[in-house]
Amino acid sequence: MLRWVASILINAVILMVCALLFKENFQLAGIWAAVLASLVLSIVNFLIKPFLVLLTLPVTVLTLGLFLFVINAITLMITQALLGDSFNISGFGTALLASIVISLLHLVVQKGVLQPMRENK
Repeated sequence: MLRWVASILINAVILMVCALLFKENFQLAGIWAAVLASLVLSIVNFLIKPFLVLLTLPVTVLTLGLFLFVINAITLMITQALLGDSFNISGFGTALLASIVISLLHLVVQKGVLQPMRENK
C-alpha cells in the first residue's frame, strides 16, 4: 500500500513537471489536481490500458513498442476527460509528447533514485 501511495505522489510530481514544460498546452489546477490526476491515471492504466495494449498488439510489434507512447497518450486523454477543468491537455500531440516525457522521467526516477535506494537496504 505504501509503495502505491509513493508511486501516486511520484506520478503527481512528474505531471507537475510536465505542466511546467508544456505551459499553455498541459495545465493542472494545482497540487491536489496533480495528485487526483495521478490517482485517476493509475486506475485508467490498471483497468483500460491492458485492453488497449491487447487490441493494438500487432501495431505495437510492428513499431517495436513505440506505439505504447500512443497508448499512454490515450490514457492521458481519458484521464483529462474524466477530471474536467482541473486537468487540461490541449490536444493529442501534446498528450503524445507528454507521454514521452513522463516515460523518460519515470526511467530517471526508477534508475537514478529508487533502484539505488533498494540496493542500499
